Amino acid sequence: MKKLLFPVVIGIFLLLPVAGFCGGDLDVFISNMNAEARVDLGAFKARVATTFGVPMVQVEAVIGDVRTPGDAYMVFRAGQVAGRPHGVVLEEYRSNRGKGWGAIAKNLGIKPGSAEFHALKKGWADGGSGNGKGNKGKGGKKEKGKGRG
Repeated sequence: MKKLLFPVVIGIFLLLPVAGFCGGDLDVFISNMNAEARVDLGAFKARVATTFGVPMVQVEAVIGDVRTPGDAYMVFRAGQVAGRPHGVVLEEYRSNRGKGWGAIAKNLGIKPGSAEFHALKKGWADGGSGNGKGNKGKGGKKEKGKGRG
């Protein structure tokens, strides 16, 4: 019995940091989003609408359908990163919200620790595009435009 118990205990200790990495950072990120929304919910909703290119009425509907404004942000963000409509993400959220956003992202095909998973936490820092990919469009290639440089 002792021979079996030791590897199990070691395995648990090795997996704890991975479990924390997958969900813990997202929890902090969502908490920060919620703090921002508490300061000015109207501005938060407008920023979500602008960032994800959706009408304000859709943002308000999603906010009304989830626990927190941060969850609403994640519905749009996860949909964008996974390439899925926000309605699909919302259904996944309803089914698995008790498991957290790490599990929801995984169910949407976003692998824990991947670049896509890290992109979930980019927030507004990417210049408002919200996709964490700079000017990249579909296929990961830079879009060509009429820039001046």
